[in-house]
Amino acid sequence: MQSHLVLLGLFALFVSLVFAVIAKDAVRDQLRLGGLMFGGFIAAAVVLGWLMYPFPL
Repeated sequence: MQSHLVLLGLFALFVSLVFAVIAKDAVRDQLRLGGLMFGGFIAAAVVLGWLMYPFPL
């Protein structure tokens, strides 16, 4: 069984990898953009999850 956080991390990794390869030509720029996007995806998901926590289903 996998947790939602692991699946979120895998999704963020693959999406940021693809976007970075498509958007930039230099490897250094790809790594920088990919890392920023990965961190942004994780941070946004955690913040949005924290903000939605008090709302009932």
